[in-house]
Amino acid sequence: MLIFNPDAGAAGESPVQLMDVISEMQAWKLVPETYLVEPGSDLPALVQNALEEGIRMFVVCGGDGTIDVIAGELAGTTATLGIIPTGTQNNVALSLGIPSADIPAAIAILRTGRRIKVDVGLAEFGEKKRSFLEVCSVGLLSALFPSADEIQHGNLTRIGDFLATLVASPPAEMHLILDGKQEINTMCHVVLVSNMPYIGPHFQVGTSASLNDGLLDVLLFADLSKMDLLGYAVQVARGGEKDERIQHYHVRRVDVDTKPPMPLMADGLALEEGPLHISVKRNALAVMVGELAPAELPA
Repeated sequence: MLIFNPDAGAAGESPVQLMDVISEMQAWKLVPETYLVEPGSDLPALVQNALEEGIRMFVVCGGDGTIDVIAGELAGTTATLGIIPTGTQNNVALSLGIPSADIPAAIAILRTGRRIKVDVGLAEFGEKKRSFLEVCSVGLLSALFPSADEIQHGNLTRIGDFLATLVASPPAEMHLILDGKQEINTMCHVVLVSNMPYIGPHFQVGTSASLNDGLLDVLLFADLSKMDLLGYAVQVARGGEKDERIQHYHVRRVDVDTKPPMPLMADGLALEEGPLHISVKRNALAVMVGELAPAELPA
């Protein structure tokens, strides 16, 4: 199955791009059942129905958001994820060594690449659970994401919302328990729990081993003000050095609670506020990668 998101990439390219993708896949003797993502599409239901019908290869042509949703549904199944990156950041492709500027090369990987297994994060809040491929965020970045994402996609009318949220968001008392033993209590604006090497504006939070080492990268921005965070984001986007004030931990699980309750997100999807338990499901997702993927990843 080819899952094509026409909203990914440059506006106006989608019709031509879809035909090019299908033509290139057919050249590799891949004839997909094609699904076009529309506003309100129930992608989890689509994947579950397709699995019941015997589909075992899901190729996502789109950005990180679409890839993350499909990956979460495929985690723990025998199906394989293929990726044709056409989004804005393409962090998943970058982490997996899949070319984002060469669609034919990305499609070729579906036939000539390696099938590897990678970790998937699991966020549990109350009685609910949500898998995530990239990152779970607590605090200011979660609050800013909706407007920042629209600005990134060209909707400059959301700049006012972004600035209003930035000004109004207070820090919180963060209480973390790492691997059930190490406790951290601090005031800060942001905690990030990452499963992938790259997140956000190609911000590298881990090594290639992050993909399947059974560990999560926890980043605690305890000593950074809002202006420090903005300056750091700009610095990272320009390829600058990391800030030594950011505390970095490698854990199998982490519990996070905040006072007052802070916004929570997993791969760009809002979660309910409250205590959060995050763990990792090792080697839970099969994905096709190319030669540029980390060599140490097992098939």
